[in-house]
Parts: sequence; structure tokens; C-alpha cells
Amino acid sequence: MDAFAAPEFMLMSQADQNLKERVRAFWQAHPCGTKFADAAPGTRLFFERVEEHRYRTEWHIPAAADFGSARGLKVLEIGCGLGTDGAQFARAGADYTGVDLTEAAVELARRRFELFGLPGTFRTADAENLDFADDTFDLVYSHGVLHHTPDTERAVREVHRVLKPGGRAVVMLYHRDSYNYRFNIRLFRRAGAHLLKSETGLKLAHKLTHEPLESLREHARFIKEDTESYLAPGEFLSQNTDGAGNPLARVYSRREARELFRDFSRVELHTHFLNKRWLPVVGNLLPRGLEARLAARWGWHLWIYGTK
Repeated sequence: MDAFAAPEFMLMSQADQNLKERVRAFWQAHPCGTKFADAAPGTRLFFERVEEHRYRTEWHIPAAADFGSARGLKVLEIGCGLGTDGAQFARAGADYTGVDLTEAAVELARRRFELFGLPGTFRTADAENLDFADDTFDLVYSHGVLHHTPDTERAVREVHRVLKPGGRAVVMLYHRDSYNYRFNIRLFRRAGAHLLKSETGLKLAHKLTHEPLESLREHARFIKEDTESYLAPGEFLSQNTDGAGNPLARVYSRREARELFRDFSRVELHTHFLNKRWLPVVGNLLPRGLEARLAARWGWHLWIYGTK
């Protein structure tokens, strides 16, 4: 290495460094999934309720992730969250390692594995700068994480680097050509944002969407502080994916996803998860078969399967 060359992590712009610290702070304060359980965080009941909610609302995950096929494989999960999916890999017999940008997630995931007697290794890590040797893992899994890091392309290169030859990446990114993005976020939520400027409008939005009032009030606070910034396209997308205050989220078309994973020898794409809550009237009436067919075209979750 050139004696005068700076380490790659130092080449990140100051703006990206600041953004990543904001991302870290947001997820440190809001570990993914905690809002879906009304039990004390870190308790057995808490983890059971998080898991029940996850696989009831996103029932496609076990089949899409194919946890059972990981038996005997070295698996890395980037963005382990509360360890919900990680537990499925461990139960299936994988040699599991989970990493996350935040200490909060790592502590909770480690606690989950301890409570349920599961083997696994955890550490804090940056997806763009993984502390693993080349050709280490048989499978790298990341569900809904890499679209939250400033340099997603670099993170995908890291996935490729740490995979063994012939190893597989299973990555979920938010889908640009989805019902949730094209209609819900860009049309309905943007139009509804103006309702949040008054208490009457806020209550009407709650009645129409069933979104918790406390969540809507958080959005209202950001709108009142700086309406123009909140409604800017990139900012609005970020704020309306994983909660008010979320500093970064991106969406990808199938073409863009293929370009991201261009270094892989083979890439397959599938979409899942219709997010029925945002289908007025008919959402909860859809039979699962029809829901799956619609999600295959308009799903919010774009699953990318790449072979190194």
C-alpha cells in the first residue's frame, strides 16, 4: 500500500460521515422491530411477540430466506436487528454471525440467543467496512438494511468480498416500482402530510390509516419545523419508510438492483410484501394467493439472490 494513501474509511466525505452518524443514532434509539411488541424489551415474551408479529405480517420471509437450507453453512447477517431471522438460521444448524451498526441491536440480539439457548456470534460493524477476511462465508443475508447506509454500492462490494467463491448473497432492498412507493408514499402519504398540520387533520389521518397517534404527531412535529425540507423527495421517502426522523432510505428498481450486484456471476430477483395496510378497504380481504400474485409485481420488498 502507498505510504501516503489514506485508508478507505477516511476517504468518505464529511457529509457521508455525518449522515452515517445520524443513521447510527436513529437506529440506536429505535432498534428495528421493538415497536411491534408490548412487552418489556429483552424479556422472553418481548422476543416471542416480535417474532410472532414479523412472520404473521411478513409471512413470506421463511420461504424467501429459506432458513432450513443453511444447515452447516457459515452465515453472516448484516443488520441483525433483534436477532429474529438470525434465530431461524441458528435453529436450522447454521454457524451464525450477526453484525449491526448499533450497540443496542447487538445487545438485544445477543440477549435473545442467550434466552433461547441458541449458538451465535455478534459484533458491531459497519456494512461498508466489514472486519472479515475475503472468502469467509457461505451465505450473507441482509434484510432491509443496505438501503439505509450512505454508500450502498460499497456495502454490496463488501458482501461480495467476504463470500466464498460460489457463496450466495440474499439481500432485501426497498422496491422503487412497488405499490407502496409509487402510490402510498408518493401520492397518498404526501397528500395526507398536510392533514398533520392541525389536530383535527391529525385525528382524521389516524382514523383513515390506523397509524398510531404518537407516530403521526412525530411526523407533524417535523412538518411544522420545516415543511419544505420534510416534503423534499429524498427526505420524504426516508421519513415515510421506517418512522419519523429516519435520516436515510432508498428504493431500487430491478434494473438498479442488477447494476448494484453486477459483480456476481448470477442474480435472481423476486418481490414480496404488498403492505396491505395501505390498500383501502380491500387490503385485509385479499386471500393469500392473490396477495402473493400482486406482490410478485408490486411488492415493497425486492429480494436479490446473488451467487459469487
